[in-house]
Amino acid sequence: MNYATFTDQMGYEVTFRFPPQRIVSLVPSQTELLSELCLDSRVVGITRFCVRPPEWKKHKTLVGGTKNFRPEIIRSLNPDLVIGNREENHREGIEALKKEFPVWMSDVINLESALDMIRALGNLTGCGNHAQALAAEIESGLAAMETLPRLRALYLIWKNPWMGAGSRTFIHQMMCLAGFTNVLENTPRYPPLTDDDIRRLAPEVVLLSSEPYPFREKHIAEIRQLLPEARIILTDGEMFSWYGSRMLYFPDYIRQLKSRLT
Repeated sequence: MNYATFTDQMGYEVTFRFPPQRIVSLVPSQTELLSELCLDSRVVGITRFCVRPPEWKKHKTLVGGTKNFRPEIIRSLNPDLVIGNREENHREGIEALKKEFPVWMSDVINLESALDMIRALGNLTGCGNHAQALAAEIESGLAAMETLPRLRALYLIWKNPWMGAGSRTFIHQMMCLAGFTNVLENTPRYPPLTDDDIRRLAPEVVLLSSEPYPFREKHIAEIRQLLPEARIILTDGEMFSWYGSRMLYFPDYIRQLKSRLT
């Protein structure tokens, strides 16, 4: 049996059987990436939020959520590799898993770290060439992307309280790549916002994300009361926050969004 050691994006060394044959993924965007790398037969466990590819939920074991995954189910799967993410998984739960299993963690805050994650997951699963080609395709597609007008935008991810995407987030990076100016670019992470904060920021465009809060048409009216002059758009959260193979579709999504804005 062969073993290999890799360093994850948080700087920790992880040693496991190579290539891993029983993988548990705790991150929806990385689950989709594993599918893109043709690893169906080797992924044994996913979270209930891993909705892509949709057929996987029918024949993979569901291990709970991204924040409240169930260690006893993961233990029953006897994985030789667990894949998580610094932001999406609770630190305490990950630390507990590390005592029993090899856990490789991603830490994605921008395009560079997203592409590094794709290449790294390819290398540690024995699909390095496929992952290199995928990362190159994503990078070239984004470089050639037709961008939006330079509009001041607010990206909301939550309500009660309102929360927006600020700097040092992958969402911020994708907003900038699309051509938006993020009105929270000087505020790190995901700040809570009051109604007065939103009025003061005075964005020209408000993007209401489909996740993690499921914004719907009814929420547009609430924002319009605060910002009667702004364009308010329901936005596919996967396009702005999924940092795996979903980035392949981002340029086309922005083309569609541009037609709505202009």
